[in-house]
Amino acid sequence: MASIISTTNASSAVPLAGAKVVQIVGHPQIDNFLTSLTQVSGWTIAFTILALLVAYDQFSYLRQKGSIVGPAFKIPFIGPFLESVNPKFEEYQGKWASGELSCVSVFHKFVVIASTRDMSRKVFNSPMYVKPCVVDVAHKLLGPTNWVFLDGKAHVDFRKGLNGLFTRKALESYLPGQEEVYNTYFERFLRISKEANGPVPFMSEFREVMCAVSCRTFVGHYISDEAIKKIADDYYNITAALELVNFPIIIPYTKTWYGKKASEMVLEEFAKCAAKSKVRMAAGGEISCIMDGWVKSILDSANYRERQEKGLSLEGIEKPQPMLRSFTDYEISQTIFTFLFASQDATSSACTWLFQIMAQRPDVLDKVREENLRVRGGDKNKAITMEMIDEMVYTRGAVKELLRYRPPVLMVPYLVKKPFPITPTYTVPKGAMVIPTTYPSLRDPEVYENPDVYDPDRYVTGDAEVKGAKNFLVFGTGPHYCLGQIYAQNNLALMVGKAAMELDWVHHPTPVSEEIKVFATIFPKDDCPLVFTKRP
Repeated sequence: MASIISTTNASSAVPLAGAKVVQIVGHPQIDNFLTSLTQVSGWTIAFTILALLVAYDQFSYLRQKGSIVGPAFKIPFIGPFLESVNPKFEEYQGKWASGELSCVSVFHKFVVIASTRDMSRKVFNSPMYVKPCVVDVAHKLLGPTNWVFLDGKAHVDFRKGLNGLFTRKALESYLPGQEEVYNTYFERFLRISKEANGPVPFMSEFREVMCAVSCRTFVGHYISDEAIKKIADDYYNITAALELVNFPIIIPYTKTWYGKKASEMVLEEFAKCAAKSKVRMAAGGEISCIMDGWVKSILDSANYRERQEKGLSLEGIEKPQPMLRSFTDYEISQTIFTFLFASQDATSSACTWLFQIMAQRPDVLDKVREENLRVRGGDKNKAITMEMIDEMVYTRGAVKELLRYRPPVLMVPYLVKKPFPITPTYTVPKGAMVIPTTYPSLRDPEVYENPDVYDPDRYVTGDAEVKGAKNFLVFGTGPHYCLGQIYAQNNLALMVGKAAMELDWVHHPTPVSEEIKVFATIFPKDDCPLVFTKRP
């Protein structure tokens, strides 16, 4: 019965519906609109869609910008991408000076820049809201599963397994390999200067020596000199890919594509080293590099766990702390690569500026030279020890002042995990990039007297160590502070102290020697032209 009623109602409604349709279609205004619509060209439709997308992109930018400083209008879609391809230090300074928070929007990424010490520290110390992202392309170079992108407890637990690689005892075991590299490359510096018979821009040489010393420290002699040379040469492509925000996809034969290829090569080489280290450590070999130390901890944990599972006696066997899981060769390679990734550009920058400034300040160089000879008892060939480095108070002060005066890393990008109320009046949106900066806090005149002057004494006899404790953000702060900060400073002190004893060098200034070039980190625009000669 119900089906009959439904059918009857439906059939009776059809003529009425049809009449209404005819009435609507027959309306003159509707007919004109439909006729006009059929005459619209594809170009008109495309431009209309484009205009809507531009309007949405602009509206989205202004909504995220809110009350903070930033451009009133975003260049459609790309934003200031062309500026980020060739970043200029002066433009960064302008951003920092514009306010404690400022913003830009590049492609799909909204970026908030924290310029003051307190704003930067708040970002570093807010793991509930942010996590490191390094730069936009870093996930593609390092791998999305890399430990540096871990968050919360997973990050803390992984980091515990690495802390033992940077103890005082561990750092001392790496010193012979570091000295070996510097001996080789200082001879190379002399040869280059002699053959050129004039000043040579040494920035690229400094990048290579820092890559070599890092590789020897991280993977020892498991890697050949030829492979180190190739990594040093190809690492330029990785550095070139480290723009703050890149095109959303990797396009063949672009900087990010070459950077990805170079990173894959490094990962492959380090994986081979990991396999060799496992064999040597299992056979009872001595630790000679960071990889050895980590592999031994992994093997010790596996052996202890196996004895537990088999119910064997554990008497006299110390339980490894922390207990580590097993890692594949590739996982070990990924982790060691992050150490190179973190150190290569930063130490290359510091090395370049150290050699330039020491040449400009013979008074500082003389004190470094005298101190290094004194702690070695007058024997410049005496092998370095951690006790000697402890006694190099002035040299370590000169290095720390260099890191304040010319901080290699200007900004440290973080990804916002959830809306971040960074001030009472502004919340950084989820998915944005928020970037604490280091440079302004290191040039704060209320903390550092004459901040634009290089003065090692502020860390030797002055109060900069205490007064500037919260401002010295060179290695970050909070849960993701740099694991290798002591290693990095000791390495630079060893390098400049050894060079001071064995070499003389002259800087040949150009009009742009004091101007800063941004290439992931910072370098002199003229790449530091020097001439090296052997000391008597």
